[in-house]
Amino acid sequence: MLRVYHLLLGAILLVVMPLGAKFVLPQFSTKVEKPNSVVKPTVGNSSQTTPAITPTPVEENIWKKILGTTSAPNGWEVFPCQGNAPLLCVSSQGEILGTIEVGIYPVNNNPDFQKNLIASGIPLGSKIDYQSPKYQNQVLTALKNWVADLDTTLAKDRQSSYGKKIIFSAYPPQELQIGKLQGLRYGFVGLKQEGGVQEQHIGHVAFDGTALYVINTAFDPGSVTGKFEKLENLAIFQPYLDAIAANLNLPV
Repeated sequence: MLRVYHLLLGAILLVVMPLGAKFVLPQFSTKVEKPNSVVKPTVGNSSQTTPAITPTPVEENIWKKILGTTSAPNGWEVFPCQGNAPLLCVSSQGEILGTIEVGIYPVNNNPDFQKNLIASGIPLGSKIDYQSPKYQNQVLTALKNWVADLDTTLAKDRQSSYGKKIIFSAYPPQELQIGKLQGLRYGFVGLKQEGGVQEQHIGHVAFDGTALYVINTAFDPGSVTGKFEKLENLAIFQPYLDAIAANLNLPV
């Protein structure tokens, strides 16, 4: 997505009531159907976004390397988009419904996350031990602090952009598996005062000892990539995205 804050994607299904009614914000759904096999890319994609910290450049779409077993609603397909932009396409009957964006951010270029690691008890350059419960807990602590810092930045950004017109609400991160890594799902939603959803973002983040993996998608009219055009399609796909994240080939 073209916004700096796109790292940041909202993590919750919304049940949208008619205008004037209250919004119900339920827990994430985790019910998915039987996984489908990976479909080869056949459809083009939008241009890549530019986050605050430049991710590692790649010569081809990184999803071709990290995508494992996929799952999707009946009649939907999931595949790496054409080109080298790091986008995963979701389509139905030949129509692109949305894209999911991934960024890989080396910790050496991320001083803020370096502080999160040190504060959690992980010295820079320390040996990685994926099997150690202590190490896993330290990583999760660092990731939670990263999300908290992000939420603070987003809240200030939205207050400046929307004032009181949009209600910004971030959600507590939830632990989940991302490939072989411990990670978090996080996000936020912007609700219109008069009723309706302005934007909703869903994000997944994991750390492999050398880099952050940030996976985002959203319903956001202001975004170009890493988004779904319709809120209801994002809501339908969200639990399948969790399943896809759990089966990623990470660490690379």
